[in-house]
Amino acid sequence: MQLPASLRQAIEQEIARQSLPSLPQAALSQAAGELSDRYRNQQQTPNRFMTTDAHRLAYAAVRMPATFAASRAALVEAHRLAPELQIESVLDLGAGTGAASWAVAEAFDQARQFTLLEQDHRLIELGQKLAQTSERPSLRAANWQRTNLRTTSEFTPHDLVICSYALNEIEPPAVRRILQSAWQAARQALIIVEPGTMKGFEVIRAARTQLIEAGAFIVAPCPHPGPCPMAETNGDDWCHFAARFERSALHRRLKGGTLGYEDEKFSYLAVTKHPVTSAAARVLRHPKRHAGYTQLQLCTPDGLQNATITKRDKDAWKLVRKTDWGDSWGNR
Repeated sequence: MQLPASLRQAIEQEIARQSLPSLPQAALSQAAGELSDRYRNQQQTPNRFMTTDAHRLAYAAVRMPATFAASRAALVEAHRLAPELQIESVLDLGAGTGAASWAVAEAFDQARQFTLLEQDHRLIELGQKLAQTSERPSLRAANWQRTNLRTTSEFTPHDLVICSYALNEIEPPAVRRILQSAWQAARQALIIVEPGTMKGFEVIRAARTQLIEAGAFIVAPCPHPGPCPMAETNGDDWCHFAARFERSALHRRLKGGTLGYEDEKFSYLAVTKHPVTSAAARVLRHPKRHAGYTQLQLCTPDGLQNATITKRDKDAWKLVRKTDWGDSWGNR
């Protein structure tokens, strides 16, 4: 998976425009490292952290591809399991530079109206510049609004509400209020994406409980609406997945990496206003492949289970050879 070509080029051109002498690459590399530390340490200081243009440009260069990849993976799976969704209007909460909206535009071709809410006006300016390079008129004409999610009591209804990498940066009482308003604003679906850390998953699990109580129907990744079986692991494990995306040369330089790809770990939840047929089970880890058999760790309606698929079961063997971490297993 990679960023749309126009977006990748726009990020590189914007960084080149602001580079030497006013913004040397060393400053961008340092900012990229600080961003990585923030996500790794799960800090809750977004307003104090994103304080310089170097931080914002580094965010676009190294975090926007990761956020896009994770959001797109969640959106594609939700659309696969709920193909009846007809998403024409999109509300992007805590939009940053717009990565989630770019992902929605790829996953739902019929999306025509985008509203992006973001608190940092400089991120809005950068996101608007990047959006003007899109081939999609809907992104170029998107409605960007400077909004503090913590203090907003209600949101304008849209077919899809997406909140990507935003709630883990907000205190829990405010998150509950935001989720209540987001669910009320979602005509068809609500999708939440968070870092694939223990803390990010805790945000997702709490949201899952709240939204089920509010009448939401789970699309993915959970194969059931019952109690989350991860609660029984005593905090030693958590539900998360990975989206692999292609690194640009700029991305590698800023992060000091050598590989041509990166795996972004994320947790997510997709819910709808109408009943859906979810997956029978979800693969929670990389399959353990051996000569003649493969072992799967699954989340099922009966809890966490291990399954062994052998060559003797020819139909299942064909399927398991194509199955990976995060995929559904069973009827969907």
